[in-house]
Amino acid sequence: MLRSFCAGAAALAFTGSCFANDASAPPAPPPQYVIISFDGALHLEQWQRSRALGQETGARFTFFLSCVYLLSPETRRAYQAPGMARGRSNVGSGYSRADVEGRLSQIWTARAEGHEIASHACGHFDGKDWSAADWEAEFDQFTAIAANAWKLNGIDGEPKGWQDFVRKDIRGFRAPYLSSSPALFAALGARGFDYDASTVSSGPVLPRTRGGVTRFSLPLIPEGPREKQVIAMDYNLYVRHSGGKEKPENASAFEERAYQAFMTSFEKEYAGKRTPVQLGFHFTLMNDGAYWNAMERFARDVCIRKDVRCVSYRDYLDRQAGTAANGGT
Repeated sequence: MLRSFCAGAAALAFTGSCFANDASAPPAPPPQYVIISFDGALHLEQWQRSRALGQETGARFTFFLSCVYLLSPETRRAYQAPGMARGRSNVGSGYSRADVEGRLSQIWTARAEGHEIASHACGHFDGKDWSAADWEAEFDQFTAIAANAWKLNGIDGEPKGWQDFVRKDIRGFRAPYLSSSPALFAALGARGFDYDASTVSSGPVLPRTRGGVTRFSLPLIPEGPREKQVIAMDYNLYVRHSGGKEKPENASAFEERAYQAFMTSFEKEYAGKRTPVQLGFHFTLMNDGAYWNAMERFARDVCIRKDVRCVSYRDYLDRQAGTAANGGT
């Protein structure tokens, strides 16, 4: 009798106790997270372009900053890499005092818009053979240069809160060349970083926490007509497509291949386990901007979906911590 009553009540949109514990209703799937990041963060035009994409789609990005870009040619000797001559860097420095001033402004504005600034170390050296002490020295220089960038370059207008931002908010790291080591992880733990995003996995995987540091891995994703695996980063696509040399005449084809690779990886997770999808880029427009164009198409297609969250690494960790605090709801 009760079963018959509940069936009839459903037709009248009844919402009482008959349906409160309906075990047959499938649980709602979790959101699909997408984490898009940028390494280096040099060119002001790419700062503006990425921020505009965030405003358009609601996405929030992680910018892994190389600290030498906060030094001008005149102040570049403030940096000394472990075992290197003072002022030496694999990626140069900021172009001028005015260029550095523009970058500082972009960083502060991006932060206010909800994007994350994280560390890419300073001189873009391969630290696979560095000791933990070497890495700690590099981290200390990043903090000192970033915190004092306005004064070092004689630029007025340092925002109130800049020092706290650098010293307290920059808690994520990605190693140049994705070159990680036990010494790096020891130094990250010693310096209190929240996460590292330097490793590579065979496909999308959940991050794992070791020694107090959460480790994110850029995945291998299928790409091209044979679906060969490639790291989900623009530089690796650049090498795959054109051997690391510019072929602008093929830019449209490269863009389409990259876009399809991003979407294939996304759709598999979106229809399946909903493991976070991670994609990495640089501020260099390789193959006439093919990979940025593909990334923008991808973000416009997926970040606007109701059950997709395009977030920074820090936001992802904060949301997971909030979910755990609420009992996993």
